[in-house]
Amino acid sequence: MPRPTTFLDALRPYAPLLVRVALGFLLIAHGIDKFDTGLDNVGGAFEGWGVPLPDISATFVAVFEVVGGIALIMGIGTRYVALGMIGILIGAMVFVKFEMGVLGGYETDIAYIAGLASLVATGPGAISADTALGLERAATASEPMVQRERIDA
Repeated sequence: MPRPTTFLDALRPYAPLLVRVALGFLLIAHGIDKFDTGLDNVGGAFEGWGVPLPDISATFVAVFEVVGGIALIMGIGTRYVALGMIGILIGAMVFVKFEMGVLGGYETDIAYIAGLASLVATGPGAISADTALGLERAATASEPMVQRERIDA
């Protein structure tokens, strides 16, 4: 008799793809917005918030968001891009958003970090350049989430 979650297990390989595309799209949008606003203006805002090396930081963040977003969508260097973006988001929370509180402050950053952390933990999934190039091994739908060692008594 099939388990009730058999259908849901079949969807497992697509979950990282969905997370990667959604987060990648949002990162690209944020990066493009920084370029549209003007990196000098973004650097000035960063300076006002006390971000170290504000002009360099503004350029780095904008470029990382666009390039990293594209990489996430394609599944290239997924775990590393996700880790880097987590670092940037923690910086944003520390320098800008903590004093605003959770609501209206850093709630979105927490959601981004949760999604990015899931990619760090699970990898890019079966539908990714990392997997196609053999840099990551994709779990199959029938594979348990946690491999258990067999203990012989």
